[in-house]
Amino acid sequence: MNLSYYIAKRYAVSFSKNKAINIITGIASVGIIASTMALFVFLSVFSGLKEFSLNFANASDPDLRVETSAGKTFFLNPIEEEQLKKSHYINSYSKIIEERVYFMYDSKELFAYIKGIDNRFIQVTNFNKNLYAGEWLEANSENVVVGADISRKLGLGLFDYNNGLEAFAPKPGIGDIENPNEAFNKALLFPSGIYSINEELDSKYVFCSIEVAQHFLGLKDNEITNLEIKLKPNADETKARAELAQILGKSIKIKNRAQLNDSLYKMLQSENLFIYLFSTLVVILTLFCLAGAIVMIIIDKRDNLKTLYNIGVTQTSIRTIFFTQGIIITSFGLVLGLVLAIGIILLQQHFSFIMITPTMPYPVLFEWKNIAIVVTTIIILGFISSWIASGTVNKKLFK
Repeated sequence: MNLSYYIAKRYAVSFSKNKAINIITGIASVGIIASTMALFVFLSVFSGLKEFSLNFANASDPDLRVETSAGKTFFLNPIEEEQLKKSHYINSYSKIIEERVYFMYDSKELFAYIKGIDNRFIQVTNFNKNLYAGEWLEANSENVVVGADISRKLGLGLFDYNNGLEAFAPKPGIGDIENPNEAFNKALLFPSGIYSINEELDSKYVFCSIEVAQHFLGLKDNEITNLEIKLKPNADETKARAELAQILGKSIKIKNRAQLNDSLYKMLQSENLFIYLFSTLVVILTLFCLAGAIVMIIIDKRDNLKTLYNIGVTQTSIRTIFFTQGIIITSFGLVLGLVLAIGIILLQQHFSFIMITPTMPYPVLFEWKNIAIVVTTIIILGFISSWIASGTVNKKLFK
């Protein structure tokens, strides 16, 4: 057995005659365990919150959305549709017309987006699963599905055919407006369902059939604002993008979920980085307590070190003893802290001991990448602190 490792192991597992050093070493070890647990728990909690937040986006956004890079609308001809149906990467697609318009109901008014959809829309996003009242709309009908916040603000009821929801959109064209009453396209719509996802989405959309939207906004057949696409399981997104560009031409923009929610993803990444840096600061403070404990052990073992030096053990080997001791203590704290933290996360994930509301458990998510992050962080910082502490061994110590 390597001499430095043997002595380091003895120093790590045995108690010193000096009780103060034992207490300092114990505090450092407990600190490593606690900081390891904190780092992993924080990362797992954030992973759970991130998944919880992105579930809302996944409920409303397709795998890919195609938009035009010139203007608001583009045409999708029958030949292109046939090619999309034969695609090896596309499971389903839906033609969409989306525009911000003015709504009025019973003297109440607001701006929101009218979203014309075809009958394949619910195959692309399963949006109808978020319907909590009424029923989903049918093709070619004047029925609409509105967000819960829109329904609340306008005081909308369902299936009220005596008092419809009025929608107004500016008529396309150029020149001066002579008669304000003829400047807007108008539509009378009748809510048949209410959806609820989150506050932002609940105040954003009024869904109608694509035929109603085309007529209301004065668009031609096959003229759409975007194309929403659901990819086949395990489909290569890069190849799907290339195929779409080949079918639809170069004057299109293709966005995935991350690009559709760019600000949300950036916010979540920034929060994740902040949590990691904050937790790492705690780990750094703890591990430098370990460095201080090792320095105290070096001073306490000074007589023994003189003996080792006099019998031929080199200064480098003695430094290696305390460097190895630091790594052993760090590894012990890492393993024990990680086991305890994993246990806490798995218990919360499966048994929901901590609740946000009586029906909603606090979201956590066990991920292997978080284990890798914790192990890498603790080992690197433990290596640095042990190296700094062992560096205090010099020739003055042996005089």
